[in-house]
Amino acid sequence: VELVESGGGLVRPGGSLRLSCEASDFIFSYYGMSWLRQAPGKGLAWVGGILSDASNTYYNTSVKGRFTISRDNAKKTMYLQMNNLKVEDTARYYCARSDDWDSRGQGTQVTVSS
Repeated sequence: VELVESGGGLVRPGGSLRLSCEASDFIFSYYGMSWLRQAPGKGLAWVGGILSDASNTYYNTSVKGRFTISRDNAKKTMYLQMNNLKVEDTARYYCARSDDWDSRGQGTQVTVSS
């Protein structure tokens, strides 16, 4: 399993970012996928997930209504659209197979600051 996250950066509160997660070395379309994040000094937290066929998505209450997860199985890529970002969204973001959080990649840093 190889997962590569990208798209992070520095953004002001209220701004938006779109993260991508490119998958390889496994049959992407077979698996539900999740976004995770780790804020400075805190543990790994679940942000949300999407079923293998994209028929349903699930979100942590802290991001529901602001974040949207999608996927393109033909491109073996999952996305996280983040709108109305808050300072408390600052974290390193990871994607992982929903059945195996240890499959996560190196992550991409998102910093929300004025």
